Amino acid sequence: MKLCFLVEELYRHDGMPLDVVRQLKAWGHQVDVVRPGGSLLRISEEVRAGTHDAWVLKTVSGGPGLTLLEAAAAVGLTTVNDARSIRAVRDKVLTSVIARQHGLPVPVTYSAPRAALFADVPAELFPLVVKPADGSSGRGVRLVSGPGGLAEAEQSDEGQLIAQPYVANAGSDLKVYCLAGEFHATVRRSPLHPDAPVDERAVPLPAEVAAAAAKVGAVFGLDLYGIDVVLGPDGPVIVDINDFPSFRQVPDAASRLAGAVLELARTGGADRAGMLAATPRVPVPAQGPHVRSHPHPVVGLGPGTEADMVAAVPEGARI
Repeated sequence: MKLCFLVEELYRHDGMPLDVVRQLKAWGHQVDVVRPGGSLLRISEEVRAGTHDAWVLKTVSGGPGLTLLEAAAAVGLTTVNDARSIRAVRDKVLTSVIARQHGLPVPVTYSAPRAALFADVPAELFPLVVKPADGSSGRGVRLVSGPGGLAEAEQSDEGQLIAQPYVANAGSDLKVYCLAGEFHATVRRSPLHPDAPVDERAVPLPAEVAAAAAKVGAVFGLDLYGIDVVLGPDGPVIVDINDFPSFRQVPDAASRLAGAVLELARTGGADRAGMLAATPRVPVPAQGPHVRSHPHPVVGLGPGTEADMVAAVPEGARI
């Protein structure tokens, strides 16, 4: 196959997505790498030529790549993810509205151009998590214990902000990565608790979280995405959704992701926005270089890592 990878300047030296590019080339596929933030492009002709089987983008806030991906989609080319789906998770205000409309377990969300305006949020909803509406990679996320701390939370030139009630936790999040229907769970340190002693690793995926992750893909029409989940006192809460995340701690991430990209390029992805999700897929063991091996099992919250995490969560703000 012939693929075009749009690589933003932020990621031009990163293993993800460049390791995926190397894997695809090793399998004999042709991959063109385009840097929309560092190259002169004859954009109308490059897109209209339509010589690639699919265009692939790992987005970054404010980067030019998404516009180029949308241009490819506008002339009928296959994009990974579906370009129509990405903006809905890049704008966290829009993400919250869509998620709550479809019954996903996300916190109530407030939006304002300045942190000080969150002083009017009901006092019982503090502490608040405040972050940029277009943020990613934990950038600008901070915890504000009460209205009196909002002045210190002010940062210049951030643009629109969102605030959500803090979900009490033991200092770790559950990160769920989704690769065209294949699900992997990892424990990672929460950006709100950078000093928490957390063993970041792959873990089994709780069934309730797997169902929520699958529904995210169905609601937003995403094929490659990640969700951040906090296991709070009232059950799992989705605190972030990202298209094309890092897939950190996923075993054989580059080959799995390369296989997923090929599958999506061949099939055009899932035209499923607004549909309820099916049961998360658990693939059979790998049979060849383009077939991904068995992911971590989908299990219930029995004894073990997730149950221990839930048990360790103190009582906190209800959402």
